[in-house]
This record gives sequence, C-alpha cells and structure tokens, in this order.
Amino acid sequence: MQLTDLLSEENILIPLKCKTRDECIHELIDALNKKELLADADKAFEAILEREKLMTTGVGNGIAIPHCKHTSCPNFAVAMGIHPDGVDFEAIDKKKVHLIFLLVGPENNPSMHIKLLSRISRLMSNEDLRDELKKAKTPQEVLEALQEEESYFFELE
Repeated sequence: MQLTDLLSEENILIPLKCKTRDECIHELIDALNKKELLADADKAFEAILEREKLMTTGVGNGIAIPHCKHTSCPNFAVAMGIHPDGVDFEAIDKKKVHLIFLLVGPENNPSMHIKLLSRISRLMSNEDLRDELKKAKTPQEVLEALQEEESYFFELE
C-alpha cells in the first residue's frame, strides 16, 4: 500500500476556506465524511483535537499532519488541503501552515499509523515537492505529484 492509495481527488481541497486550525481540521473531516470513510465524524474531530492538545501537529516548513487513532475511524483515510494564505497551527517553527494532511485510522493498527505518518513526513521533506503542491491548481495535479514522488518509495505493509 502507498499513501496515495488512501488519497483521492475528492479528498484534496484546494483552496481550503478555513481561517483557524480547528476549522481546517473540520473542513478535512467533512471531506472524509462525505465519502463515508468515518463511522462518526464528530468523534473523529474530537479525537484529533485531543491529539492536538498533546503536541502541535504543525511540524514546520508550512506543513501540518493532524491525525488520530480512534474507533470512529474503521479504516485508514487521508484528506489533504492547501491553504494559500496559511493558517496558524502553532507550528514548531512558528510559521503558518499551507499544506495540511489529515490522517485517521483504527486503534488496532498503530504500526501502520506510524508508517503512514512517516511516509507523509518523508514526502514533505522534499522542498521541490512542497513548492509544487503549493502551486497546484487542481486535486489531480496534487495527486499526480504525490504519486510520482511516492513511486520512488517501497510499499507500506
């Protein structure tokens, strides 16, 4: 499995319309919920906010990876959004976030959860890819760029 196997064009939002961290998370949760990927969108939203209380998921370089493991998430699902102006995620580098990957998954597979988080981090360590994604105009462009970069990586098992 690849990260891009979990990400569809319908779950890539350009541009995000939110103004705050919580609104961004909610907007991305709504995208997953419209595809019926969550058992309970409200509980998934609450679980992600609880995770944010532990430590910010604004990892620096304009990236945030809000995530949770919860019973409201029967399967792994990913949504991604691009915010042209940036949003304050209280990132570790104090900069606004432009690329937001939301990852949800079941509680019973922490290993895959960590592998998916790691894959997102590894992909986003590529500055050229980050720049390409920020300039993307369509979800198709985003997905193609991610698929091309991820083709160099091993399958997640």
